[in-house]
Amino acid sequence: MLDETLGDPQCPPEVRELKGRVADFVRARVVPCERVLDSGGPDAARTLHRLRREAKEQGLWALPLPVELGGQGLGLRSYAHVAEAEGASDHGPAVLGSASLLDALMLARHGSPRVRERYLTPLVAGELRASYAMTEQDVPGTDPFLTATRAAETEDGWRLTGRKWFVSGGDTADLVTVLARTDGQPSQRDGLSLLLVPTTSPGFRVVRELPVLGVVGQAEIALDGVAVDADHLIGERGKALAVAAERLQLGRTLRCLRWLGQAGRAFDLMRERAVTRSRSRAPLGDLQLVQRHVFESLLALRTTRPLVHQAVSRLDAGLDAHVEVGLAKVAAARTLQRVADAAIQVHGAAGLGPDTALPALFRTGRAARILDGPDELHITSVARRVLRAERA
Repeated sequence: MLDETLGDPQCPPEVRELKGRVADFVRARVVPCERVLDSGGPDAARTLHRLRREAKEQGLWALPLPVELGGQGLGLRSYAHVAEAEGASDHGPAVLGSASLLDALMLARHGSPRVRERYLTPLVAGELRASYAMTEQDVPGTDPFLTATRAAETEDGWRLTGRKWFVSGGDTADLVTVLARTDGQPSQRDGLSLLLVPTTSPGFRVVRELPVLGVVGQAEIALDGVAVDADHLIGERGKALAVAAERLQLGRTLRCLRWLGQAGRAFDLMRERAVTRSRSRAPLGDLQLVQRHVFESLLALRTTRPLVHQAVSRLDAGLDAHVEVGLAKVAAARTLQRVADAAIQVHGAAGLGPDTALPALFRTGRAARILDGPDELHITSVARRVLRAERA
């Protein structure tokens, strides 16, 4: 492993120790189980349950979750360093109990008393799984104002009708937060609300899995007149986008940290290959073009990390972070794709096969440039904000 004190100099000593423990757990316990976890089904569920129990036994469960909810209360700036190690595997956050952070914070801040009492503790404990359904097949994900899913008001709540797709974990979730129009017509900026839907509700249906470049984890769901209790409205009626923006900024930043962890993993695999793979005359790493792959990958990692931590700092301070999050998101997604691609090139045919994590890492990097907002959205948004500030 590359000396993280060089790549992450701002990591405090006490956090570095915790980061090391998390890195060791992910490497020794989670990584060997990735194929089973990737496949889904009963075997994956049993494996996830076992790994979660081991994480709790080692004191690594729910590190960033609030103490009052059953977490360990690690602050965002400290957790940011740990999140990189945790995210070296796509399954790390779920195994270590941090995957519920966004949903738990959203429900704690914007849920009704009944919602908080009923769902928060089991959610943080890993007894419930939550998901978030925003995008629709015929609606650009970058334009939520065109949302077609509707929630009609009834005597005791809402009746929800519509379809959502690319819902992460939607096929295994117990709760899904759905963006729907409660007032007005598509394209109007007001009138969108968030409703929390138990997936056992009549009319809730998983239509199909949506494999991303061959891997499961996303789903299309149908809401066929699903009855939702009035107190399952999250936040104020018609004010969904304010809650969503709060969630999205933190979510994107956390994913950037995890992508950094996966890019670091790809980099380590590339270094090992370059050093241990011998040619007829010398190790592979003696070739200048291989050295260039190593250099460019390290440069990408070292220049991306400060951007991501700058976004973390502004979010932690309660400051506007649209520019910082946009820069971090584009940079981290590109870095993961670039480093994984370089590592595959250095591995040759072995980098395309099932014996390394490189195909999965590359797949995540490529998908990252579309999911959570395509690069083009963030580039345009950041540029417009910078230009508006210049004109002001």
